[in-house]
Amino acid sequence: MPQIAFLECSRCHHHVSADTPQTLCPVCAGSLYVRYDMDALKRSARRDDIAAKVASSPASLGMWRYSSVLPDVTPVTLGEGWTPMLRSKRYPGLYIKEEGANPTGTFKARGLGLAVTMAKHYGLEHLAVPSAGNAAGALAAYAAAAGIAAHIFMPQDVPFANYVEGIVYGADVNMIDGLISDCARIVGERIKSQKDANTPANETWFDISTLKEPFRVEGKKTMGYELVEQLGWTYPDAVFYPTGGGVGLIGMWKAFEEMEALGWVSGKRPKMYALQASGCAPVARAFDEHKPASEFFQNAQTFAAGLRVPKPYGDYIILDILEQSGGKAIASPDDAILASILDFARHEGIFLSPEGAAATAAYDQLLASGELKPTDKVVLFNTGAGLKYTDMTAEAMHLKRPGTLPTSLPVGGIITPQ
Repeated sequence: MPQIAFLECSRCHHHVSADTPQTLCPVCAGSLYVRYDMDALKRSARRDDIAAKVASSPASLGMWRYSSVLPDVTPVTLGEGWTPMLRSKRYPGLYIKEEGANPTGTFKARGLGLAVTMAKHYGLEHLAVPSAGNAAGALAAYAAAAGIAAHIFMPQDVPFANYVEGIVYGADVNMIDGLISDCARIVGERIKSQKDANTPANETWFDISTLKEPFRVEGKKTMGYELVEQLGWTYPDAVFYPTGGGVGLIGMWKAFEEMEALGWVSGKRPKMYALQASGCAPVARAFDEHKPASEFFQNAQTFAAGLRVPKPYGDYIILDILEQSGGKAIASPDDAILASILDFARHEGIFLSPEGAAATAAYDQLLASGELKPTDKVVLFNTGAGLKYTDMTAEAMHLKRPGTLPTSLPVGGIITPQ
């Protein structure tokens, strides 16, 4: 496992030491990337060693199979990563990366697993996060596994599962009348007031928000390593990624850069597609208007809760990746997202999350327009298990529990006597 050489600002390229916990670039407040000594990695990290390492060490299962390109720390792991790559039954070139198979049922396990791992490494005792729901659940789980206190702030209308898991894991759960942007403001204010009051360091919260610390990207980049390995160390033609905060898209692009430097993959990188909901589409709007960054999306509303991020902190990185790759950002209305959930459930046997269905809805749109062919090799991310959204999906379908359930059930039958 490599030592971290330094942290590098994604905007001004200023270097920061990784010896102590860091949030944003001290010069321009840009997001920080973890950088390694790539010359040393070329000598020590070989892709052909991965399978052998996994066979000999159960600790290398999941995303930690890529420990040779992750920080040199002892993992706090719940078995995250190495999720299934499902081939579509209808479209010969389509693969669905099923991130709902992760702990807590979403891709957030990757980023928070590594971020909490590093927090424990640094000796942090209190972590705080604003979340649209799934990141909060993942932080609560990994913080419990690490013995760290988790303080989570979510909009009060998140999927009920997100609230329940936070309570079950013993987190400090705060439900806010507002959006994730309001939650982020509150977290920032709480941390500032702690510092102003000279709260002891071991009692001060550390902000583990999207792209406001460097290690969630490191966890999410394993999706890029995985999809390339699962395709026989080759690139697909395109990657479709539901984009709220966009950490996964950013992490995968970083993974492609690293793999090319290591000689693990060659050829043209895939076109990257950022998929959003029409009711909250800051990246899609900025892309259509050829702007380098997004503007705050007013009155954000969609049942795809994870996409309800009015202004991603890393919007400038996302838009640059879309331009570099030749991809684009596409927004789909909620009715198209719901229709895609039902379509893939009934014809593919996959219960998509609303965020994942934003990607499949956009995929269908590009097939219909001829921009994509069914044979084009596309990896599409279903970022969470649809079962985590049963209340939201049922509401969108106007579906209610039948009112004729029996008040008592007979005991008896084949196994027990009448």
